[in-house]
Amino acid sequence: MMRRTSLSLLSAAAGVALTLIATQPRLLFDGSSAKAAAGDAYRQLSLFGDVFERVRSDYVERPDDNKLIESAINGMLAGLDPHSSYMDAKSLQDMQTSVSGRFGGLGMEVTMEDGLVKVVAPIDETPAARAGIMANDLISHIDDEPVQGLTLNQAVEKMRGAPNTKVKLRIVRKGGDKPIEVSLTRDIIRVRSVRANLQGEDIAYIRITQFSEQTTDGVRRALGELSAQAGDKLKGFIIDLRNNPGGLLDQAITVSESFLERGEIVSTRGRNAEETQRFNARNRDMSKAKPVIVLINGGSASASEIVAGALQDHKRATVIGTRSFGKGSVQTIIPLGSGNGALRLTTARYFTPSGRSIQAKGITPDIEVLQDVPEELKARTDTRGESSLRGHLPGEGQEETGSQSYLPPDPKDDKALNMALDLLRGIKTNPAFPPTPPARRAAN
Repeated sequence: MMRRTSLSLLSAAAGVALTLIATQPRLLFDGSSAKAAAGDAYRQLSLFGDVFERVRSDYVERPDDNKLIESAINGMLAGLDPHSSYMDAKSLQDMQTSVSGRFGGLGMEVTMEDGLVKVVAPIDETPAARAGIMANDLISHIDDEPVQGLTLNQAVEKMRGAPNTKVKLRIVRKGGDKPIEVSLTRDIIRVRSVRANLQGEDIAYIRITQFSEQTTDGVRRALGELSAQAGDKLKGFIIDLRNNPGGLLDQAITVSESFLERGEIVSTRGRNAEETQRFNARNRDMSKAKPVIVLINGGSASASEIVAGALQDHKRATVIGTRSFGKGSVQTIIPLGSGNGALRLTTARYFTPSGRSIQAKGITPDIEVLQDVPEELKARTDTRGESSLRGHLPGEGQEETGSQSYLPPDPKDDKALNMALDLLRGIKTNPAFPPTPPARRAAN
């Protein structure tokens, strides 16, 4: 069986893009242990069968057998961790459609928290962003129907729909006096994952909003075009990963190697040592040893953390901003046969080149820069992070919670961006920049 692996946060709009990995069958126990474990499992399955038959025969109304089974599967997976779930055939098809980066919806990344849909980040230039929906908003009702009791996939299905149709959301916002009612018109969401420009004439700025199938092509195109435009004036690169919730593992790897000549980028480790995989740079560096600064914040998760961690560990980039989200787990999409959907199952943790697990901890920036937040927004500009999610995989060592995720709408007020520009232009200095002398870096 081929299994598909994703590092993205659960997503309502951008979907999950996938890479394929082959897995081998493995022996989990010795013979006697296996028999004992199988016996216990069969006894529990017999109990499940008894309960299932009792509900079918005695419930006040005749239940739908398919819904009973699906609810049982959802309950089993929900008890594992926040990122494992069951996708029925339609949800799986919707996810596969999302891989293309073009679909009908509202345009926001979401997860589930305390039974409500939590906004991780709105996607730039989408109905959600234009309506003023913010990171950390909680969606309690969709078209006046409560979200409580729905799975994430069911809630996502209600928010998606044909372009030019309307949907009403009730939003609970921390610090607000009462819920906010918002009416949005669905649109075709074309996720443009890379935006780039020259800051002045000398700094190449590349913003990556998520890691989709087009991301590496977009980054490499930007590197070539901006380098050509700046010519000899080019002083360095800023890679902005703030509020980027993640996406494709292979795209995180190929984006990283666009700035690395060689060395490990990331490793993934599951239950068994033989399943450890290491991914290395393949001499595809396009940055010509120019200085690199990576911007992160509390909304930078998963694939974003792979890139930031790899460039930080290799002393290739200085990381500026606030601590990242801390999602260091790998989800594998396991098809269940024709028409039966798939499991989205957490199967491994990922580690940076130096062996750091960022699960429930995040990437700590080399230079912390906090934004000046308007008084009316101060109550809702922190992202609680992976460690605050109920049932999250435990981290190694001290877990961290809470990190600022506010982005000023006007770049002039963006303290992290301005710090990066000043460092690259030599206006300011900091011991963390550059992380190693350019000559030494080029020789490694």
